[in-house]
Amino acid sequence: MSLAERALNNAAIEDATKITTPTWMLNSLERVMEYYTKRHLRMDTQACESMPAPMPGRKYMLYAHVPFCHTLCSFCTFHRFLFKEDKARAYFVALRKEMEMAKNLGYDFEELYIGGGTTTVLTDELARTIEHARKLFPSIKQVSCESDPLHLTSGEFMQLHGLVDRLSVGVQSFDRDILARTDRLEKFGEPEVIFEKLARAKENFPILSVDMIFGFHGQTEEVLRKDMETLVKLSPTQITTYPLMITHQTRKSAKGTLANPNQNIARDYELILNSLKGHYDQMTAWSFGKRADQSFDEYVVNYDDYLGVGSGSFSFLHDTLYVNSFSLRRYQEKIASGKMGVESSKFYNDKAIMQYRFLINLFGGRLSKSYFKENFDKTLWQGLTKEMAFMKATNGLIVDPNDPDKLQATPNGLMMGMLMMKNFYAGMDNVRAELRRPLKANDM
Repeated sequence: MSLAERALNNAAIEDATKITTPTWMLNSLERVMEYYTKRHLRMDTQACESMPAPMPGRKYMLYAHVPFCHTLCSFCTFHRFLFKEDKARAYFVALRKEMEMAKNLGYDFEELYIGGGTTTVLTDELARTIEHARKLFPSIKQVSCESDPLHLTSGEFMQLHGLVDRLSVGVQSFDRDILARTDRLEKFGEPEVIFEKLARAKENFPILSVDMIFGFHGQTEEVLRKDMETLVKLSPTQITTYPLMITHQTRKSAKGTLANPNQNIARDYELILNSLKGHYDQMTAWSFGKRADQSFDEYVVNYDDYLGVGSGSFSFLHDTLYVNSFSLRRYQEKIASGKMGVESSKFYNDKAIMQYRFLINLFGGRLSKSYFKENFDKTLWQGLTKEMAFMKATNGLIVDPNDPDKLQATPNGLMMGMLMMKNFYAGMDNVRAELRRPLKANDM
């Protein structure tokens, strides 16, 4: 290595992002999050037959769930069923009817996010549903939709061109061994084939987001670094790097088989941050984009309130969580009788909501002091003394030099936001598993 090359290498090392929070503190944070998720995400709900009307001055996002997949991934705990065309077509009809019921309540939405399952199991029905939503809710500025590599270059998929503004594709890894271990190699093809499909899809959607997972068994530093280098070469509009989440439902299949038993999550996260640095702006703790002002997968960061339609969807409206039926049969029966799919609800007090907003905003990378004062009539230190003391002790937040109202997350803060969101989502997955457990054959 020449002197010039050595100087450049040393400068890069000095400029590298570093996570300095001790491992024992990160482990303690995860234990605290496990406590709070068990406390707040218990389904001690009340029976509920309807959604509330919208409140003046609030902005809302619409989430639509498509719970069908051709095959079921072992590490996935989202609400999904094996695809059957007759059931799926009837479901899309019901989904559009439930959107009409939301319209009749007085809702309008700024964004539509369609998740699954695999949303593109019936592209013609999906296109019809997006067109219907745009007609019902003229304020929709952007439609985001999830997909997988299988459908990207099919002729049917072209129906979504011009309808979907942001396409999110679950790739998880470009490593052949990991794809084989997760049963994705047979389903979606060789890494080179997936790369080529993604490169072609970039030309057809304003925003292409590629979703990756880290923490797999066999995912060494070198494998993870190569995945990041492949992403930089592909240059999608956005990248999301989720940590592998082990829940009660996937613990048996994940531990020792899918999950890396010796993972150093802080080291892996540091590697991701430094690999994407200079190529992407960081939008949340695990989302990166060519432009920081674009929408991304974690819509809860941008919207305090969202309404979910479809079987197994969640809504958070004002101070209450609403849960739609996880039974396809009951969902269809409710829609046919003129009711929305909601079956139960859970109220949260100001303290719990303040903790939730703190988590979401830390994950999003910044907190507004005035937001908490206006919405909870308390400063962050008054309402969340322990949380703020922990952030101070770990150098997790600093005052934005350009806006004294904003607190910016440092790399340590982003690391903690990532761990907290990981545990929150794992808790939500456990809730889904709990709600699916009573389902019988005739519910599916």
